[in-house]
Formats: sequence, C-alpha cells, structure tokens
Amino acid sequence: MRTLHNYLTRQVLLTLLMTVAVFTFVLLLGNVLKEILALLVNRQATLGLVLKAIALLVPYVMAFALPMGLLTATLLVFGRFSADQELTAARASGISLVSVVTPVLLLSVALSVLCAAFNLQIAPQCRIAYKQLLFRLGAEHSTSFLVEDRFVDDIPGYIIYVRKKEGEDLHDIRLHRLENNETVEWISAPRGKLVVDQADRKIHLRLFEAVIGTRMASQHKPRETGPSTPEPEQSEDGKVVWQLLYVGEYEPEPIDLKPALETERKPRISEMTFRQLQTEIRQREEQGVDTTPAEVQLHRQFAFSFASLGFTLIGIPLGIRAHRRETMAGVAIALILVLIYYSFFILGQALETRPELAPHLILWLPNFIFQAVGAVLLWRANRGG
Repeated sequence: MRTLHNYLTRQVLLTLLMTVAVFTFVLLLGNVLKEILALLVNRQATLGLVLKAIALLVPYVMAFALPMGLLTATLLVFGRFSADQELTAARASGISLVSVVTPVLLLSVALSVLCAAFNLQIAPQCRIAYKQLLFRLGAEHSTSFLVEDRFVDDIPGYIIYVRKKEGEDLHDIRLHRLENNETVEWISAPRGKLVVDQADRKIHLRLFEAVIGTRMASQHKPRETGPSTPEPEQSEDGKVVWQLLYVGEYEPEPIDLKPALETERKPRISEMTFRQLQTEIRQREEQGVDTTPAEVQLHRQFAFSFASLGFTLIGIPLGIRAHRRETMAGVAIALILVLIYYSFFILGQALETRPELAPHLILWLPNFIFQAVGAVLLWRANRGG
C-alpha cells in the first residue's frame, strides 16, 4: 500500500508542478502584456523594475494557479491510472479506491491551507505593492484615485464606492456625504458619468436613475430636478429613518480633488488582507455605510481557499470515468470545470451592491456543489459503478 501511495503522490506532485507552472505563466502573461510591457517599451521602467513587478504578481496569480493546476493534475494522473488498468489491478488486490486516493485528498487539504494563506494575506499584500510600484512609475493617472471596487474616503466629508469603472462610465455608484463621521445623505445609481476638471482639480458626477436618501433628523434636503419629481418615500434602516427621493438624472455638487491627490493610494477592497477587510467593515458599519462589497470580498477569500478540495474530489472520479491518457482531454475537462466554478464567483461579485440577494452566500455554492457531487461520484467509483 505504501508503494502505491508513494507512486500516486509522486505522479500527482510532478504533474502539479508542471500544470501550476503553465497556468502561472499564462496568467502572468496577461498582466505583463497589459501593464508592464508598455512601461518597458515606453522607457518608463528599467528591466530590474519590470522583473520586480513580475515577482510581485506571482503570489497573486498563484492563488488561482494552484487550484487549477491540482484539478488538471488529478484528471491527468487518474485518467492514466484508469486507462493503464492500474486501478483494476489495485481492486483485484483488495485495495479500495478510497484507500488509494487518501494521500491525494490530504494533499488537497494541505493546498487549501496554502491557498488560504495566499488569499487572506500574501496575495493582497503583493498586489497592493505591485499597484504602488506602477503608481510610482506614473502608470496611473493622478486622478485615478476613484478606482473601482473600493470605498474611497480620501476626500473629507465623502465616501464613494464604484463597483465598475470603464473610462468615464461608472456602474453601481454609491456616494455618502458625512457630518461628524456619520452619513447624513447618500446617493445610489446603477450608472453614471465621471468628468474631471483638470484646471480646478474637481470631479463632476452625472448619475442616472438615482435614488437619494436623506437622514430625517438632518436639516439637509436633496435638491429636486423638476416638477415631475415623485413624492419622497420613507425607509427605516435600523434606528435611522431615511427620506427617499427617486430622481432621473442627478448631478451632485462638484468634489474637490486636491485633498485626495495629496494622500497615498489606498488599496481596493479586492486588494485588502483579511484583517484590513475586518477593519473596513467595522469602520463602515459605524459610519452607516453598506458594507456588502467588503463582506463579499471577505467571503470570496475564504470560499476560494477551498477550491483545491472540491476540485480534487470531483477530479478523481471524472478522471477515472474519462479513462483516457491524452493530456488535451484532461486539460479540456479541467477548463470546463474551472469556468463553471468561477461563474459563481463572477455572479456573486456582480451582485455585491444588492445585499438583499445575499451575494456572499452565492460564493459558497460552487464549493458545496463540487464537494457534494465529487463525494457522490467518488463513492460510486469506489463501488465500481
């Protein structure tokens, strides 16, 4: 039994090293071509700085490459193991499939712990160091402080959140105006436009289908857009009662950029470590700001750490069922499974501004599905089905 365990573990590890190297190279290549290569061509950075930037990207892409590499390695190794009739020989010797794959399952648990370290601490730190390096090299515009997926609180009296930014087009905007570090008015809109006045260093927002919430105890009233504006409604959020005003196109007062440009770049929510996310959520709750985007990222980091276990549980029986030695077949199956798995994360993050839909729970669905389906398939394969 020990000989068989050593043989399978060695095969999985060797294939894992190869697949992780391939996936890491592919993922790095996309970032290098998009951001780093342009700096080198335009002589904005030396070769040494480019190599440093690539080194900072490695931990970030490793968080993705490790689960994908383990899934591919599992499919390839157990596909060959079944095609070469080695599994049949093991069963003829009275050895069950569960006994054979135990070391591989333990390896997946160890990789899940390693992925958790990458997702919760190492990758976010390296990612923000990489972004700061690009910022110092002048790769980012001085007014790009209004980045997507981050609570921007660099401007005194305001907190701005934008889920997605495409040039001047903004999606899912949430603007909070503060007094005494508490929200007295918020504006929410599914889309908007960003215009920056470079001369006056001011930012102009044009919001569409906006909803304005004003604290009832506040003396500040939202300005109306015309005689067709509907009557305000009231909404109770905990102990705070908000006066809601549904408007069409709305332009808040211009926001002064000078304080923001004088501060150091802060990390996006997707670039925060576990402790930073906890602090962010606690601070925003005290300010009365919706913390769903930060909570989604926190759950994403935890849920994604278990990808290796789910991929292994479903990869072993699928590799045996495929009964193929061809590498391309195993890679194709792995890519399909990865697309299915990540589609849940894409959906969850797309709904991070819709707290009523509980997007953080969607992030856990692929783990439950893959682990449950994998356990059933492994049980059936163990019975010879």
